Amino acid sequence: MSWKPIVVGVDVSPEAADAALFAVAAAERAETSYHLVHATSEHASRGDSYPYTRLYDEASAQLGAALGKRVPKQVLEGLTVHRGKPAAVLNEAVAAHGAELVVLGGKHHTTIGRWLGGSTSVAVARTASVPVLVTVGAPAIRRVLLALDPSAAARPAVAAAERYAALFGARLRALSVVEPPAVLPEVPQQDTTDYYRRWEETLARDVWPLIRAPGVDTLVRHGTALLTILSEAAAWSADLVVVATHGKGPVERMLVGSVTEGLINHLPTSLLVVPAGAGAALVEPDATELITVKHEEET
Repeated sequence: MSWKPIVVGVDVSPEAADAALFAVAAAERAETSYHLVHATSEHASRGDSYPYTRLYDEASAQLGAALGKRVPKQVLEGLTVHRGKPAAVLNEAVAAHGAELVVLGGKHHTTIGRWLGGSTSVAVARTASVPVLVTVGAPAIRRVLLALDPSAAARPAVAAAERYAALFGARLRALSVVEPPAVLPEVPQQDTTDYYRRWEETLARDVWPLIRAPGVDTLVRHGTALLTILSEAAAWSADLVVVATHGKGPVERMLVGSVTEGLINHLPTSLLVVPAGAGAALVEPDATELITVKHEEET
């Protein structure tokens, strides 16, 4: 299946430059187009006529000066500036371009380029209809860690992880974290052995069969979801973590908003957030693509 365009949210920060470079490289691999978009909350000056030319020209000049040292001029030539909140502007750009991915730069610390900080990445991830990639640096994607729970969100997450692993020729590993059962006052504590057994049975029946790529490691860990995913990503030297939003399983919840938000705020590496409602047409790879997912022997 051919790739649809990529929308890149940019501001004047170094992380935005990283995101732009990452998106350009990904678009070249996927043989698709990319579109740089900036949102500004500034109001037009009195006398400016629609589409507020002076405001847009000033914003474009500022972005060009900030990003021009790292981002090629021809990349910046396609930059568009829109007035509004970043999440709304980016979602409108996705619809306008028929895009299948939004790319943002993560871990912003500048005072000018705040709009793509953690809060904006969370807002975009919560509202986007397509996957959102929050980048850390400009890494080569060699290892993709997919975090799953037994829920309806698993299918689009698996399809997206396989699609991006195939694009970069990366190795794919799937992880599910079984959190301890909740302890409620005046409610009998359930047997933990039976609880963990039912979780793993659900994974074996409903989740692992969704993985079509050959040679994918599947892991089950016990612990707190956020800390365990962060630990596994670091221990395995993952270059990209893939997680679904609003995952709520039949056994117990795992990858809900708080976990996704925690991953965005900590960003151990680049993070791909896949909406639970993402359509298969956006993320499901062709069978021919799956043969490029690498399987490496452990060293």
